[in-house]
Amino acid sequence: MSRNTLIAGAKDLAEGPVLGERIRRPGAGPKRKIDLDPELLVALDSLVEPESRGDPMSPLRWTLKSTRVLAAELTRAGHKVGANLVGDLLHYLGYSLQANAKVTEGRQHPDRDGQFRYINATAAEHLAAGQPVISVDCKKKELVGDYANGGKEWEPEGQPTRVGVHDFPDPEMGKAIPYGVLDVGANEGWVNVGDDHDTPAFAVASIARWWERMGKARYPKATRLMITADAGGSNSYRSRAFKVELAKLAATIGVVITVCHMPPGTSKWNKIEHRLFSFISMNWRGKPLTSYRTVVELIAATTTSTGLTVQSDLDTGYYPTGVKITDAELRAVPIKRHDWHPDWNYSILPP
Repeated sequence: MSRNTLIAGAKDLAEGPVLGERIRRPGAGPKRKIDLDPELLVALDSLVEPESRGDPMSPLRWTLKSTRVLAAELTRAGHKVGANLVGDLLHYLGYSLQANAKVTEGRQHPDRDGQFRYINATAAEHLAAGQPVISVDCKKKELVGDYANGGKEWEPEGQPTRVGVHDFPDPEMGKAIPYGVLDVGANEGWVNVGDDHDTPAFAVASIARWWERMGKARYPKATRLMITADAGGSNSYRSRAFKVELAKLAATIGVVITVCHMPPGTSKWNKIEHRLFSFISMNWRGKPLTSYRTVVELIAATTTSTGLTVQSDLDTGYYPTGVKITDAELRAVPIKRHDWHPDWNYSILPP
């Protein structure tokens, strides 16, 4: 030891024990990297945000900006740092790991909110009068067979369910087309699982099967039926075939069918999406949909703590695409368009 160290130690012993929060004097220890290299933070910030703060021609403009990659690029630029230090400095600069946020909806229809209010008022009037209100839509088509299904399921450790490596469709098995009907007032769901095509005829056939299996028994005195549907797809407000098929259904069941379409680009607000389809996806997560029977059984087993019950069945009907509706057939539809947005809101009258 040096002489000065011994003198300082003897002085500390002579003063006696002193309680304090620090062991070392302020300023002791190695200097921070950003103090030794004042340009480090600027260089790191320009790499992370090349468009707004740095050079648009940055070498990391089109690469994954991980801490390892950032550390390597900083080292090449003369700032010798490690991946762990880069992570600390990113937090110091106010960065964090974040996913994309789905908030940009594009151009909105000027009557979007007005249509939502109209749908709500019309549904409230039907429910108050004891008339059925249903929300309809077609869920994402699912591959049927030995394919991986997203999500995780409790299994014996080390024994996951084995499925195929590739998701190439099997032409012999086809796809399951689940078309759903949610009874808004009763909190009951019906899913018609087709194996052909998602057409307007299939959509209305699904509604007809719901009426025969569930609706007619629950609403024996119903004189009106309200349907809320998306603006596109097989139940599009532009579809002539959808209106013609609804006219056939109204004549068969003898009730007035009122249809209110969601504004364009707002299908995620349709009640069936978050009150039925989301729970079906949760119920069959991690389970391969090996057959149509499996699809139907998993859908029918879906329940929630708030009392949702679901029924389902397989529809093997033939629903060809490309069916053309003539002007004469469309004029024959007994349709009464509403004063507010008659293209989105209309009623189909029974004969």
